[in-house]
Amino acid sequence: MRKITPEYKAKIAEQWAYVCEKEAKESKEKCNSSEKIYNICADLKTKRQELFYCLTLNSKCELIQKHKIAEGIANSCLVHPREVFYPAIKDNAISIIVVHNHPSGETNPSSEDDSVTIRLKEAGKILGIEVLDHIIIGNGYYSYQEQGKI
Repeated sequence: MRKITPEYKAKIAEQWAYVCEKEAKESKEKCNSSEKIYNICADLKTKRQELFYCLTLNSKCELIQKHKIAEGIANSCLVHPREVFYPAIKDNAISIIVVHNHPSGETNPSSEDDSVTIRLKEAGKILGIEVLDHIIIGNGYYSYQEQGKI
């Protein structure tokens, strides 16, 4: 029987890490349509309180990570640009897409949604991290990008 040396274990671990990294790179999901984002975050339509997420993207518009930013109550959620862009900076993201739900099912944006979107867009310009879209999920979805509002 062959003895497993520490060097052999290290070599196997290195090869395994390479395979896992390669697999992860190949399986990254493109976030190039509002419908894809809706499908990634479709579970939000069943939630009873507002949740706000930031999806960080690389230069190929591939999803790096989905980050929960805030959890609110039935009809509101407090969001600040500092919390939204923190994971994007950590992930070295090129751009982000923000997503939140309306537990009522109504997908039309509120005036608060509009002002948050404007603030995030402005903060993104300063940081060099583009806000590609803001999607509201309810009975269906609303995309600021599709509506030409971002």
